[in-house]
Amino acid sequence: MAKSMTGFGRAKADQQDMEFTVEVKTLNHRYLDINMRLPKIISFLEEDIRKLVQERLDRGRVDIYISTSVRTKDSVEVEINEPLMESYISCFNEIAQKYGIKYDVSLSTLVGIQDLFLVVEKEQDEETIRELVLKALEEALDKVEDMRQKEGEKLKEDIKMRCGFIRNMLEDVEARAPMVVEEYRTKLRNRIEELIKTTELDENRFNAEVAFFADRSNITEEIVRLRSHLNQMEEILEKEGSIGRKLDFLVQEMNRETNTIGSKANDLIIVNLVVDMKSEIEKIREQVQNIE
Repeated sequence: MAKSMTGFGRAKADQQDMEFTVEVKTLNHRYLDINMRLPKIISFLEEDIRKLVQERLDRGRVDIYISTSVRTKDSVEVEINEPLMESYISCFNEIAQKYGIKYDVSLSTLVGIQDLFLVVEKEQDEETIRELVLKALEEALDKVEDMRQKEGEKLKEDIKMRCGFIRNMLEDVEARAPMVVEEYRTKLRNRIEELIKTTELDENRFNAEVAFFADRSNITEEIVRLRSHLNQMEEILEKEGSIGRKLDFLVQEMNRETNTIGSKANDLIIVNLVVDMKSEIEKIREQVQNIE
């Protein structure tokens, strides 16, 4: 079943004094490319998050943003940087004694000293955090997959419609192909007879030339292969899992067969049909680039 690589999902999970918000955004990419922006408090979960995404998604660029809100006054505490404090006080005493300066250092003076007081986050229950974050991530990925599934259905229908257009044009090409040889036969005979009015036409050489042209411009194999590729594409669109690479390969093959038909046909009508088919194939290629 075709799935788009474009999706978005957001989910929250909270418990008591902690809340985590997870946003997942996916875009086109040849492989699975996971990028995370995590708060420091959950940095230890990076591998768990990566593993979960790898289990759920096969291709695409995946951007994960996680924010946290801790709603308790006990989540942080302020500590004194005692070695630094002692060093400053020792320096103040030394200056006062050495230079006879009055020692009048106040608390307000100490507060202004950088790094003298440290704000420290208290250790949190890692298992609880893991449970909350992964729960929110699962819910966000559910929404992403739902969006990718819906978008994939639209892509599938569009591709199948364009396959139908190409199939109809291919039937016109197939119907036109025998006429090309007959028209060539008539034109060649008229031209030769005009040039050799007094000489009898050598039918054997004439038929050999027509046969050579017919063989050189024969596009039966290309038509059969292109029709087969169209059928394969429609079958693959109904399969589960990652199908984007297979479809991309088929598009390349379809383009190659169409180019060969155009180069071999030697007919303006067929060439115009080939131009229209290539236009539809290019539109399919653009759609396939977004299929997982």
